[in-house]
Amino acid sequence: MPETAPSRELAAVAAMFAALGNEARVRILRLLLSAHPKGMVVGDIQRELGMPGSTLSHHLEKLKACGLAEVRRERRFLWYRASLEGVQRLLGFLFAECCRRNPVVSAEEVVDLCREPES
Repeated sequence: MPETAPSRELAAVAAMFAALGNEARVRILRLLLSAHPKGMVVGDIQRELGMPGSTLSHHLEKLKACGLAEVRRERRFLWYRASLEGVQRLLGFLFAECCRRNPVVSAEEVVDLCREPES
């Protein structure tokens, strides 16, 4: 039976959730989001998170493979940044499931969660 577009989308979203099921990868993605749009070189990520290079490389590859991170080479440096397309895909899936398909959470509540707290 051929794979349908919706099942491919579910597989992609499931891979993102699986990648984010690891605390180290959540920390990396959070750091990359804070450095957007420029991103960070691997050495800076390593210093910031205190993670061994081989471990970091493994986690970055997982985030890249599922579409949550992007990499570009600049001379001898690898620059990683969060993939906004991937993050939007994941958030769009969650929003569609919890706010449109079955309005467990109202869209207004989601927007309120994203707003900066008033001082």
